[in-house]
Amino acid sequence: MRRRKALVREVLPDPIYGNKVITKFINSLMYDGKKSIATKIMYGAINLIDQKGGEKKGIEVFNDAIENVKPVLEVKSRRVGGATYQVPIEVRPARQQALAIRWIIAFARKRSERTMIEKLAYELLDAANSKGSSFKKKEDTYKMAEANKAFAHYRW
Repeated sequence: MRRRKALVREVLPDPIYGNKVITKFINSLMYDGKKSIATKIMYGAINLIDQKGGEKKGIEVFNDAIENVKPVLEVKSRRVGGATYQVPIEVRPARQQALAIRWIIAFARKRSERTMIEKLAYELLDAANSKGSSFKKKEDTYKMAEANKAFAHYRW
């Protein structure tokens, strides 16, 4: 158990869009402290989405993607009398956002496009259109929670 609640660090909004979620996304995208590269990838992906056309702007697609991938329910393992149950629990808003960002980045990295900018752009487009691997992950998480609804009374 913690002695006290962990402090939540406040991130600065990104310089171009003034959006804190983009800053968090860039920070999650970053490898080895190379923030300038992560920033180029992020803004490159948003610009690529803008160029691809469509009626939505890149930033709108990004926001839609994050919203579509946020999980509502997840399962946590709970041991009760020697048996381990998958107990469904609601996901806190901060964790919803963190999971959505993590899943989008993870599945973007696994894609087969040529550059990371393209991978991220297409994963964001897929997520915004309620398809793609990151959206499927959300659906699978929800299905798992629904399947284990019987153990909800073990919630703590």
